Amino acid sequence: MATAPRIRLLPETTANRIAAGEVVERPAAAVKELVENALDAGATRIAVTLEEGGIGRILVEDDGGGMGPDDLELAVERHATSKLPEEAALFRIATLGFRGEALPSIGAVARLTLTSRNGSGAAHAITVEGGRKSAVAPAAGPPGTRVEVRDLFYATPARREFLKSPRSEAEAAVAAVERLAMAWPRVGFRVTVDGRQALNLAPADRAGRIAALLGADFAAAAVAVEATRDGITLSGLASLPTHHRATGEAQHLVVNNRPVRDPQLKTALRVAYRDLVPARRFPVAALFLEVPPEAVDVNVHPMKTELRFRDSDGVRGLMISALRRALAVGAQGAAPDGLAGGFEVQPVAVPSYDPVPIPAPTGGFAPPGFAEAPVPVFPGWRPPPGPVARPARPPSLPLGFAPPPPPAPLPDFPEDGPLGRPLAQILDTYVLAEAPDGSLVLVDQHAAHERLTHEALRAQLVEGGVRAQPLLLPAVVELPARDVARLLDRAAELGRLGLEVEGFGPGAILVRALPALLGNPEPAPLLRDIAAELAEMDEALALEARLDAAVARLACHGSIRAGRRLKGAEMAALLRQMEATPRAATCSHGRPTVLRLGKAELEKLFGRR
Repeated sequence: MATAPRIRLLPETTANRIAAGEVVERPAAAVKELVENALDAGATRIAVTLEEGGIGRILVEDDGGGMGPDDLELAVERHATSKLPEEAALFRIATLGFRGEALPSIGAVARLTLTSRNGSGAAHAITVEGGRKSAVAPAAGPPGTRVEVRDLFYATPARREFLKSPRSEAEAAVAAVERLAMAWPRVGFRVTVDGRQALNLAPADRAGRIAALLGADFAAAAVAVEATRDGITLSGLASLPTHHRATGEAQHLVVNNRPVRDPQLKTALRVAYRDLVPARRFPVAALFLEVPPEAVDVNVHPMKTELRFRDSDGVRGLMISALRRALAVGAQGAAPDGLAGGFEVQPVAVPSYDPVPIPAPTGGFAPPGFAEAPVPVFPGWRPPPGPVARPARPPSLPLGFAPPPPPAPLPDFPEDGPLGRPLAQILDTYVLAEAPDGSLVLVDQHAAHERLTHEALRAQLVEGGVRAQPLLLPAVVELPARDVARLLDRAAELGRLGLEVEGFGPGAILVRALPALLGNPEPAPLLRDIAAELAEMDEALALEARLDAAVARLACHGSIRAGRRLKGAEMAALLRQMEATPRAATCSHGRPTVLRLGKAELEKLFGRR
């Protein structure tokens, strides 16, 4: 019979390293804990320096209250804190950090040097290496605290193997500081990564900090959110449904000055925008909740990013109702024509004669390759006598585009095909067609054109690179510093996509060319989405996969939008090109582009079978 192993106490060093794994999972977590300590110490300016993504070195300097030698010695002990004056305070936490775990946890897995000086004495320092402490010794330093962390996880090398590249780790650390900066606008923040300034925020009011972090375009497309109920206050800004991003990175949720990623609050935000933003798109928001400390438990997650509310239904309901009310007020008078009455239909006359080539319209939608070239007239349309006048080109093109070269003539499209002939356009969004077998076909014009654009861009990429259209006047796009770095790091890959960019200071990108196939897209939303796409990509992803993901994002920006009125010839051209395009049954995001209702389905709908 096997003997059960005896229970024994772990050595203190091993226990500390296990505990460190809960608090310090990556450099960003260490940065977050150290910056929170600085904020709790009353700092008005905080500087963070990162080397090798924080793996090699993290330096956090603040001008807060500082510590004397006795407090400095206790600060690196487990379960020591100045933030719980009494035991009952555990249930009404009013500070950011309170567990007394960050410094000893970091010291257990790295080389930690802590230098501090309060207002009444000289500076002192203490070091901790792999859990082994030195004695407190006099040092030189200004008032405040300086924490230096070197060789993170040197004492637990297995944990280092799970870290991402230095660039990814640095981006995560900068994002952690940005979330804290949103919650503390009166504090100045500076982050330097390998000698490059990645973030520099001067003290500001809340509106100024929101604009600095989310951009002036958000401020122009946002509505104020204000609500109070049962002692809970919600305030901040949320974007109108027309302003959204490719990821949820720009959603800032703050509870009692604590930035959180709480699933309950994110669900409430998603529900408030349900049916208002496209699938897999995310509204932008900076929302601040003030809750009585005793009504929220922040000690349910090691990183304190998730919360437990005493009245979670009340908080969720307050947030949803306040957002919906703000969005309703902000959208008054902005509803597009044709939606209130159900749908608009463009009837098509019955065929009366053979098709005659006419020029394609220059101001409407054009599938890839569909420009000022002869296409067959939709049956039933009779042209005016004499030559057809082409619309004059506008005197100035938006964004400084040079006139494109003359397009190659498009081959004549057959009048009919598997998707049939177009009958009408519904809601200025869907093309209704009748297939040869009598089935009704419904095509989402944006989703379909997105796939056509995607495949056309992909074909150019395979041939050697997407053709670029130089801008007569390069466009300057202001972006967060981390997004600028992401785009510049991938400049060569973006160049293959026809997107030529270069740096223009710490917070801007200079756009010299855009993919010619996209027409005249606004460069700012395009670059924001590309940067978000790059942020979510795994760096181990093959180059081809990264380029294809970026092509999908480009295709979305170069496609005809819902709400654009199409002519009969344009609808016919769209159907014919879908029939000749691979993977045309879905858009670049996997949504269906076409639905079909056959005789059997129609009879079921009307109760005939």
